[in-house]
Amino acid sequence: MSSFEEFVRTGGDRLLGFAVLLTGDRGHAEDLVQDVLERMYVRWRRIEDPHAYARTALARKVTDRWRARARRPREVGLEQDPGVLVSGVVGDGAQERAERSAVVQALRRLPPRQRAVIVLRYFEDWSEERIADELDVSRGTVKSQASKGLASLRRLVHEESGEGVGARWTNG
Repeated sequence: MSSFEEFVRTGGDRLLGFAVLLTGDRGHAEDLVQDVLERMYVRWRRIEDPHAYARTALARKVTDRWRARARRPREVGLEQDPGVLVSGVVGDGAQERAERSAVVQALRRLPPRQRAVIVLRYFEDWSEERIADELDVSRGTVKSQASKGLASLRRLVHEESGEGVGARWTNG
């Protein structure tokens, strides 16, 4: 990338979509992306792969949030319409939109660690080893969270949208 501004212009929407999938909340995702972009701006000349740096920083910030939340009383979030997420999450065609909406809604209902592992593994196509390294957990934890998350995701998608819808999104 030749400039920070170009990076933000060309990759900002994708980063926001990634952050929304990780957090399940657009407002929190926007805050995380802003924090990461601020940190990147200061280090811009030393960053070799800005996209990888940004995804890793977002994943780590979400992990830090889990750890901080574990020390505090549980937060109760308000439900948000999944149709108002970011471009790239909602596809073309009514059937695809319904499936994606059901999957995103189900992702929101997963515990944060399971949601992060599912998003990194199946939406970003990261290896188990990379997820374990980036989230600072064991490979076994990644495997168990992915297994539990997929089982929950299948059940939740079924509940949200009826039999058969979303099957291609949840078959691991």
